[in-house]
Amino acid sequence: MTSRSTQEAPAARPGTLDSLRRNLDDNALGPVRTLGRTVELVLHSLVAMATDLLRGRIQFREIVVQAWFLVSVTAVPAFLMAIPFGVIVTIQIGSIVNQIGAGSLMGAASGLTVIQQAAPMAAGLLLGGAGASAIAADLGSRTIREEVDAMRVMGIDPVRRLVVPRILAAAFVAPMLCIFITVVGIGAAYYLAVAGQSVTPGSYWLSFGAYATTRDFGFSLVKAAIFGIMIAVLGCQHGLEAKGGARGVADAVNTTVVVSTVGIIVLNFALTQIYTTYFPMRVG
Repeated sequence: MTSRSTQEAPAARPGTLDSLRRNLDDNALGPVRTLGRTVELVLHSLVAMATDLLRGRIQFREIVVQAWFLVSVTAVPAFLMAIPFGVIVTIQIGSIVNQIGAGSLMGAASGLTVIQQAAPMAAGLLLGGAGASAIAADLGSRTIREEVDAMRVMGIDPVRRLVVPRILAAAFVAPMLCIFITVVGIGAAYYLAVAGQSVTPGSYWLSFGAYATTRDFGFSLVKAAIFGIMIAVLGCQHGLEAKGGARGVADAVNTTVVVSTVGIIVLNFALTQIYTTYFPMRVG
């Protein structure tokens, strides 16, 4: 008998194409599906809010509890973050305006920076880091312990009971944090400008009042509220989708923090661009 001169090429593994297809599906379509579930959760929450409002069943107690929890985990970090924001802005802007002889505009430059950018961004990042992670951990633990499934079995809507109060609490706390950070940040900027850069108090507040408007402050609060809603939705979504035990909860928390941070940066850019396009800065 003669051996074969040629050997057949090894056949491809049956599962190779399936594995490749699954990886492509997860990497390419996974974010799209996640976005779809996020939109679905938002719509479900809006319907639940409207229904509770019409029926007079708003969970005020739960909203207050969640709001107080968010305040308790973000108030001190907000104070500690607001002071460096005001100081850094004043130092950076002061080194420029003093060189061009525009020290009298220190109040406008530093104040508007804190109001329009620093305060809402700081409020959003604090809620995204401390608040959203706590929301994801809480709901993730409930999901792992099958408490959420038990609520569904008993006919209780988890979105109405767990998600809606957290969204409303975050939408309320975020503007409050923004106000607090604005006051502390502008106070720190004012003190450094007057004490360290020889800016007179009168010129500081005069330039601040000439450029800053209530519309700027209102838009800052609106941005903070939008950030708070987005953060709460992301924290609730990833918490309710947690699986795999304690590791799944940790993954949900990490994903929530990362996505919240990126979302705040992107959303802040878009909102700022829209605002400056339709409401350009003017001298008062």
